Amino acid sequence: MLVPEDVRYTEDHEWARLDGGTVRVGITDYAQDALGDVVYVQAPALGARVEAGGLLGEVESTKSVSEIYAPVAGVVSAVNTALESHPELLNSDPYVQGWICDIQPDDAGAWDGLLDGAGYRRLIEG
Repeated sequence: MLVPEDVRYTEDHEWARLDGGTVRVGITDYAQDALGDVVYVQAPALGARVEAGGLLGEVESTKSVSEIYAPVAGVVSAVNTALESHPELLNSDPYVQGWICDIQPDDAGAWDGLLDGAGYRRLIEG
């Protein structure tokens, strides 16, 4: 499983990458592998307010439907519209092309409270 060190993780298998004050969000390699072939992604609306741990969207695969949770509180500032026609990007490239949305966080320090790579590895191997 890929567990990049430049991102933080939630216990619900989302990743968060801090970039110039914005937090980019996606699902982890572990999550996409467990889901199987992704066929649909319901991303949040641009400008939507989200709460940390609150519902962000859904991912539908050939196996199941899973909810996506926000790793930080804030406002959705960008959405990956490529997922509308290519939801399989979550499977093929979950940490780069398969990102789901960007959040302008209420508190940029909230990113520091998420799991680092070592902590996430302990969670999934555990």
